[in-house]
Amino acid sequence: MLTAHKIKVFQSLDKKKFRQKYNLFLVEGNKIIQELKHSSYKIQEIFSIQPEDLSFPETEIHPITERELKKISFLQTPKDSVAVVELPSPEMLEQQKIQIILDGIQDPGNLGTIIRLADWFGIEQVICSQDTVDVYNPKVIQSTKGSFARINVVYTDLTEYLAKTDAVNIGTDMVGENIYHFDFPEKFNLILGNEGNGMRPEVEKLVSQNITIPRFGQKQSTESLNVSMATGIILGQIFSKI
Repeated sequence: MLTAHKIKVFQSLDKKKFRQKYNLFLVEGNKIIQELKHSSYKIQEIFSIQPEDLSFPETEIHPITERELKKISFLQTPKDSVAVVELPSPEMLEQQKIQIILDGIQDPGNLGTIIRLADWFGIEQVICSQDTVDVYNPKVIQSTKGSFARINVVYTDLTEYLAKTDAVNIGTDMVGENIYHFDFPEKFNLILGNEGNGMRPEVEKLVSQNITIPRFGQKQSTESLNVSMATGIILGQIFSKI
C-alpha cells in the first residue's frame, strides 16, 4: 500500500543522504526493473499501474493509479512502475584486466552512459573517486538503462588505490599519445577526469602515460569531447585490437 509516509520517504530518495538514511533507492520503468531479476539487488516492493506486466513471485507488487505514480516518480513523464530497492554493500572485485577509473565525474548522464559502455564492452568494474556522482542518483540509474545491475561500481580513495595497483595507469588528456597509435598493455586502468578540470594533480602523478583522441576537424571545430563520448571512442579503439 502506498501510504503518505512512504510517498514522503520515496520523494526524499533523490538525495544521497536520504538514500543512505533509508538504505534504499528507486528504479523506474518495467524494462529496467526486469534487469534486476538476474542481479544480486534485493527489491523490497514494486508499485505499478501495470502490475500484470511484471513477474516477481517473491516481491509484492502494489497496483497504484497514474496520479499516485506521479507522486513517487522522478521522471517528467512517469513510466509504468517504480521498484523500491535496497542499497547493496559495495565490494571491490580483484584487479580486472581493464578497469575504468573516474576522477570527479559530476554529471549523472555521463556516469550512466559510461556504465552502459562498460556493460557493452564487457568491463566488469568501474572505480570512482569519493566525489564522483552517486551511482544510485535517480538520473544515473535511469541513464544506465539497466546496465548498473551488471557492473560493479565502487567508490574509494583513488590516490591510494592507484598507488598500489599492479596494473598500468593510463590517463586521458588533451595532450598525450594518439590512441590510434598507442599499444595498450594487457592489464591497465583507464582514468577519466572531471568534465571541466580533468584529472586532479595528485591522480595525474600516478599516471604512467596519457593518451588523447586526435582532432580531425578544422580548428574551429568543437573545443573538446564530452567525457562519456570520449570513453566510447577510446573503448572502441581498445577492443578493435583484441
